[in-house]
Amino acid sequence: MNTGSDESSEAVVAADRVNGDRPEGGDGAGDGLGSRAPRFVQSRRLLHLSWQVGVFVLGLAVVVAGIIMLPLPGPGWVVIFGGMAIWATEFVWAQLVLRWTKRKVTEAAQRALDPRVRRRNITLTVIGLVIIGALAGIYLWKFGLVMPWKIKDQ
Repeated sequence: MNTGSDESSEAVVAADRVNGDRPEGGDGAGDGLGSRAPRFVQSRRLLHLSWQVGVFVLGLAVVVAGIIMLPLPGPGWVVIFGGMAIWATEFVWAQLVLRWTKRKVTEAAQRALDPRVRRRNITLTVIGLVIIGALAGIYLWKFGLVMPWKIKDQ
């Protein structure tokens, strides 16, 4: 929608966002990409670089902890996405990955709420439980139920 603004000024604002600058009076809420470090950190190159290293190391530690939690008890995926959110405060690539992930999760949630899909999932779950129950019944009929503390010495 054209509001009558000069196209050249819009190009300058777009170029500023690409360079990491934020429009006046804003906090980077336009497209949300770029560093969210405080201005005094961004204004000093060495300080900003050390800030980025710190954010990367902290995010890496959280992601590694989440990966460790995947086979162990704990909220592995939640912690991994938390580490990605930490990275997304500073790195554009992490922001894009997080946006893509949010979009895919939202699409999956909408598909899961579809009545036909829910009916299919319930049907498949019931069929799976019946098969598991039948296999367990056949095993118990054939071998019986022997508790480990009642096994005779061989």
